[in-house]
Amino acid sequence: MEKNKTTITAVPGKQEIFITREFDAPRELVFKAYTDPELVIQWLGGQCDLTMRIEKFEARAGGSYRYIHTDPAGNEYGFHGVCHESTAPERIIQTFEFEGLPEAGHVALETLKFEALPNNRTRIVAQSVFQSVADRDGMLQSGMEQGVLDSHARLEELLASVTA
Repeated sequence: MEKNKTTITAVPGKQEIFITREFDAPRELVFKAYTDPELVIQWLGGQCDLTMRIEKFEARAGGSYRYIHTDPAGNEYGFHGVCHESTAPERIIQTFEFEGLPEAGHVALETLKFEALPNNRTRIVAQSVFQSVADRDGMLQSGMEQGVLDSHARLEELLASVTA
């Protein structure tokens, strides 16, 4: 069993997803990995065959972001949102929207909490609240789970290399 397992919880009939993961790195560093575009580009996006480019990344209250993942066939997948709060190293509140849906407006509200644990470890608890159960279920069916697991594995590698 892996030491730091990602847990994704989606209670049937609810509009939210919870993602929990512990990392062997100090809270300040984990927070920085989520808010520094030079670090974000190294781990976010899951699959190793995707490339990522950041068009905008302002991890501050009132800031916004937009990034694009490109697969080997050249297909692009855009994501964007607005940052409502970035309180280092404790919490990020932002919106999240995948641009590849048939119609716009499927926005989720994400709250990420960074908890300091003993021995310079960190627990992240992310809550995504969707506008409907159908939106939440669509996200679950999109392959999001594997993307989160892959991203967390890459983040763990990045954090290990930075703390080594």
